[in-house]
Amino acid sequence: MRRPPLDLSIYLVTDTLMCGQFGVVATVSAAVGAGATVVQLRDTDATDDELVSLGRQVMAVLNGTDVALIVNDRVHLVDAMGAHGGHVGQCDLGIGPARALLGPAAYLGLSAQTVEHVAAAREHADGTVDYLGVGPVWGTATKLDAAAPGGLERLQQVRSASPWPCVAIGGINVKRMSAVRQAGAAGAAVVSAICGQPDVAAATRALRAAWDGASR
Repeated sequence: MRRPPLDLSIYLVTDTLMCGQFGVVATVSAAVGAGATVVQLRDTDATDDELVSLGRQVMAVLNGTDVALIVNDRVHLVDAMGAHGGHVGQCDLGIGPARALLGPAAYLGLSAQTVEHVAAAREHADGTVDYLGVGPVWGTATKLDAAAPGGLERLQQVRSASPWPCVAIGGINVKRMSAVRQAGAAGAAVVSAICGQPDVAAATRALRAAWDGASR
C-alpha cells in the first residue's frame, strides 16, 4: 500500500515536562496552527493508559488538519489512539515487527545515526519504512540517552545513503534551520524550540519562516 508522503518540514516532538502548565495538547494546537507539519508524541514516563489518553486528546486537536500524529516507540498503542503511525529507534522494536504491528496503512519512522543503520534498514521490503530521523546533529539535553552528535557532515552522509527522506534532530533552533535544509534534510525535528517556549505559536512561526527562507 502506498502511503501519501508526509510533509516533514517542521516536525514537533512533544515533551510533557517541558510543556509545563501550558500542556502538550495546547502546545500541539498552537504549533500546528502556526505551521508544524508532523507531531510525534513522546513521553517515556507515561504509562500505556496515560499515553493513550494523551494521544486521543492530541488526535482531537489534529482532526481536520493534514498533520499526522506519530507515536514514539510504543507502536502497539497507535491503533488505540487513532494515530497515524509510529517511530522506533535502533534499540526499540525492530522495523519488521513494528511494521507487522502497524499494518500497511500506518507510517513508520526509524532513527538512524550511521550509514550502516541505513544499510540494515534497506534489507527490509520496500514500504517498510517511510522516513529516517537522523541525529543528534548537535548536542541535546532533551534526550539523555542520545548518541554522540554527528554534525552536519554525518547528516549529509546518512541522507546521501538513504532512499527515504531524512528529518534532522538534535540541538536544532531557528539559527540552524538553514544549515539543516542546505544539508539536504527533508525537515527539522525540534523539542525545546517549541515545547516550553513563552509563545509557542510565535516560536513555531519563526521556525517555519527560517525553513521556508532557506535555500537547498
